[in-house]
Amino acid sequence: MLLGVFGLVGANYFYYLAIEKSTVATAIIVQYTAPVWVLLYMVARGAQRATAQRVMAVALAVVGAALAIGLFSSAQIRASAFGIIASLGAAFSFSFQTIYGHDILLNNPRWKVMLYSLLGATLFWWVLNPPNRIVAAHYSGQQWIFLLVFAITSMLLPITFYYSGLQYLDATRAIVTSCLEPIFAILCAALALHEGLRWIQVVGVAIVLAATVLVQLPEKRSAAADA
Repeated sequence: MLLGVFGLVGANYFYYLAIEKSTVATAIIVQYTAPVWVLLYMVARGAQRATAQRVMAVALAVVGAALAIGLFSSAQIRASAFGIIASLGAAFSFSFQTIYGHDILLNNPRWKVMLYSLLGATLFWWVLNPPNRIVAAHYSGQQWIFLLVFAITSMLLPITFYYSGLQYLDATRAIVTSCLEPIFAILCAALALHEGLRWIQVVGVAIVLAATVLVQLPEKRSAAADA
């Protein structure tokens, strides 16, 4: 339930707050510094070593995501202090969700973890936004259908797949791979909405793909490390 409150709720709330107070590009760029925080924490805890491969993969993922969303071209960057703080809140919440989620999933079934994390998130929002407020909004049937589809496609399915990935990948590998999210968004927008891709965005996409492959490669262990 703590995973649901400080992970799911925190990541989504701070992300939307960052968009409101700044721009989508600003929120994404700061949120996707999460691989850096995860690696720093894992190294500080002694759970992983800061190998050249891991450091390079994290750096490539962050830089590639920034280029892909058009940091140096079309992206609208509006760096307000409140927006940056909210974006960092999203990054830290996402990092917590990855690290703590991976630890819990080592000893618990995925569906059990999902049930309690979603329950924690639901109870938290019921306190801040009671059901009577939702009923008082008098949403139409079409709006309820949209909310249901949106909840399933943007929350339930991604969480299911991400928790599945955390069962097989360590926290650093999982969060670096998650940097593919803006990449898929850009490619889907180009295919479905016919949005143009600048050359620098293509470079960013390639860099994130390279980071994803690099972080999955087996690392060479020294004799001292094996000992």
